[in-house]
Amino acid sequence: MDNIDFKKLSRGARIRRGISSGVIYFCLAVWAIIVVFPFYWMLLTSVKSLGAYYSETVPQFFTLSPDFKNYVTAFTEVELGRYFLNTIIFTLITTALMLFTAILAAYAFSRLQFKGKNVVFTLFLSLMMIPSELVVITNYVTITNLDLRDTFTGLILPSVTSIFFIYLLKENFEQIPDELYKAAKIDGTSDLKFLFKVVVPICKPTIVTVVILKVIECWNSYVWPRLITYDPSHYIVSNGIQQIRESGFGRENVPAMMAAVVVVSVPLIILFTIFRKKIMEGVSRGGTKR
Repeated sequence: MDNIDFKKLSRGARIRRGISSGVIYFCLAVWAIIVVFPFYWMLLTSVKSLGAYYSETVPQFFTLSPDFKNYVTAFTEVELGRYFLNTIIFTLITTALMLFTAILAAYAFSRLQFKGKNVVFTLFLSLMMIPSELVVITNYVTITNLDLRDTFTGLILPSVTSIFFIYLLKENFEQIPDELYKAAKIDGTSDLKFLFKVVVPICKPTIVTVVILKVIECWNSYVWPRLITYDPSHYIVSNGIQQIRESGFGRENVPAMMAAVVVVSVPLIILFTIFRKKIMEGVSRGGTKR
């Protein structure tokens, strides 16, 4: 009798567990559809001909005759290629400068000893609580006073530091045993050599994560480039797409507009898909003490 009751109890627990898992997966599936649907609609619209798009009285959720001419139109009718080139230049330079300054600052806060280090770092972190709108205003006034508006220098300079990435790298650098640092100092190794020969290779996963996140941030940057640049030759893809939307081309040829948006979005989707595990690994390593 006891065995039968135990089996019933075990069966009931499995049923409840199965129902609970089913509800969770159902909710996740619904949420995934909600998140993915805008991308699907964007892709679907980009392969519809202009006539087919405007002839739809009821939205069609699939098409049997995709038209890829919209992608050609997106590159020939607007300066999408120039926007891509500007974005690549902006992203590479900004990411390189930010990574260099973040690594040096994180190493100084994690290994070097100087008076008031903890106070300085606390004040440094407190800057994260300042609303971004206030920072944009300050940066705008500074760049304007330096006569750097509508230049790549003015576009790049405010983005070469990141408090969050410095904090993330600092936490990661502190996980390296002190014995390793002391042994290197006994051997006469300088701090810079220890940093680039020992610390950087050990913390490579987190550094890769920082690079990926910064690339995504630069690629999606909109407010600052929109504010500081007014010459289309300096636009990056986010501002270029907005310019296309505001122009007659974007309003009249919606499928070509969507094709341009797909072209801009695909690189980031591929980047995140390939490196999503490294991003999660780097973030978790940076926030966990050993």
